[in-house]
Amino acid sequence: MTSIVFLQRIADLYDEFKQHDARQSDRLRRYRNIEAESAKLLAMLVRTQQSKRVLEIGTSTGYSTLWLAEAVKAIGGQVQTLEINAFRSAQAKKYAEEFGLENLIDFWVGDASVYLQQAHEPFDLILLDAERGSYVSYWNDLKKLLQSSGSTLIVDNVISHSAEVKDFLELIKADENYMSTILPVGAGLCMVVLK
Repeated sequence: MTSIVFLQRIADLYDEFKQHDARQSDRLRRYRNIEAESAKLLAMLVRTQQSKRVLEIGTSTGYSTLWLAEAVKAIGGQVQTLEINAFRSAQAKKYAEEFGLENLIDFWVGDASVYLQQAHEPFDLILLDAERGSYVSYWNDLKKLLQSSGSTLIVDNVISHSAEVKDFLELIKADENYMSTILPVGAGLCMVVLK
């Protein structure tokens, strides 16, 4: 069960991140964390699906990472998170330590495409929340990581940045082995599963 202490601390952190983003005129300087409702839904999915192996592509400062780690803690799982920006990854690790969740998270720094090309073991849940221009190039590697029954891919920002993910969503729709749907939660989540 998610503790009241966790919920209060994560709410405070979310407010802190939102205030930071509001002060930044340059998009790349913003933390651009997932919305609170989206993060909560992901944590619920981890629990209901018993997702022991979770991959997050795009750590940023670790807001969603904390939600995922809190959820896998309840079922004895692990989170693998990828972030290209070493400073952001270090920030996320610091928050994980503050929340006492660092032992549930493996922080990987580098280009996600490199990690995805080398990874072979399937994940139960994958959150894709990175630079949207790379998504199409990730698809073949993502498919090999979604091969176990019940594996789920969640893509963030599909409503708020629909033009930027259009080609990627069309690629998924065209693949007869997968089905997908758009969930109007937060900035819009696309849920993808094997048929």
